[in-house]
Amino acid sequence: MSDVPTGPLVGLRVLDLSTMIAAPFGAVLLADLGAEVIKVELPGVGDTLRALNPFWEGQSLYWASLARNKKSITLDMRTPRGRELLLRLVARSDVVTENFRPGTLERWGLGYDQLTAANPDVVLVRVSGYGQSGPYRDKAGFGTPATALAGLTYITGYPDRPPVNWPIAIADYLAGFVAALSVLAALRDRDVRKQGGQWVDVSLYESVFRLLEVIVAEYGKLGTVRERTGHRTGISSPVGTFRSGDGQWMVLSVSNERTWDRFCTVIDRRDLFDDPRFRSNAERVANIDDLEQLVGAWFEQHDAQEIQVLLDDAGVPVSPIYSMADIFADPHVAAREDIAVVEDPRVGPVPMPNVVPRFSETPGAIRHTGPALGEHNDDVYGNLLGLDQAERDALRADGVI
Repeated sequence: MSDVPTGPLVGLRVLDLSTMIAAPFGAVLLADLGAEVIKVELPGVGDTLRALNPFWEGQSLYWASLARNKKSITLDMRTPRGRELLLRLVARSDVVTENFRPGTLERWGLGYDQLTAANPDVVLVRVSGYGQSGPYRDKAGFGTPATALAGLTYITGYPDRPPVNWPIAIADYLAGFVAALSVLAALRDRDVRKQGGQWVDVSLYESVFRLLEVIVAEYGKLGTVRERTGHRTGISSPVGTFRSGDGQWMVLSVSNERTWDRFCTVIDRRDLFDDPRFRSNAERVANIDDLEQLVGAWFEQHDAQEIQVLLDDAGVPVSPIYSMADIFADPHVAAREDIAVVEDPRVGPVPMPNVVPRFSETPGAIRHTGPALGEHNDDVYGNLLGLDQAERDALRADGVI
């Protein structure tokens, strides 16, 4: 494993002021593709992600994975000397990412005006719970409440049970993808317009809300509030979760007429194709209870492997519902090298998702796991900013770095 950056973003420098998941995930996506990402952490404390479960002998596995490929420096930006050093780093960077509560950087004298005075070409990506404007801008921005406000939690679960919170930080990860996309868009705009950088407003709740798409149109045009429907999408049928005869839960997706035709053939029920209840997708959705009972009965008559082979051969989308143990054992996942095992000096080998997407000519790579707190202070302050050893020692003694 080489520590030399590779990928289409080699030469891009990102100053990552953010903490926890959303904006840091956006920055790590850029780092995976070759960007130099310098993570700024508070001296002696570091990112709160370092204290997040699960742990291996006191070391956060979350940190090892989510902070991979980054450099770590310590800096108290709230101090006059720290502010000066940060602006010197901004002058040498292409992008700054932050996810403080709106107005925080301005209170520290590090708002967009100060950053662009140091570097007119810099792109500032601001990630928050509810955006930089509006009546909710000052609310604490965490992913679970943001997902609820965006409307996703309301439709998740079964109609006779309470709404279900997502078991992963879905809003944070979506906002991270949006943040990474916005960086690339803003840099292209900067290079084309040649009129300097700009700042980008990314919110957790809007990153989730963007996914609801037709559910928004459904209410706006039809006045229909989408309710919880369990495994049913409400868009097409039969789509959902069924159990095989040997007890394996599987997901079936029949979302158009051609696939319905194939499915009826493979289960030897051509009569269903001609049944007036099921002739069109709209009719299948309207009669979903009857249809799911018929489909479920067929699944129960066959083992999972048989179902997989029959439907794969017929071109009907189906998949077992995998646990993480199943994913680790799957030959396709192995062939695609979707799980990378990266050596960490504190916890040993750490499995983690590999780099996506894949580039044919300039592939990215995982160079190292999350760094130790301040591991790259000498590199960044010495080699990049040119501070000698005595200056660095004085800054450490004063608690600035």
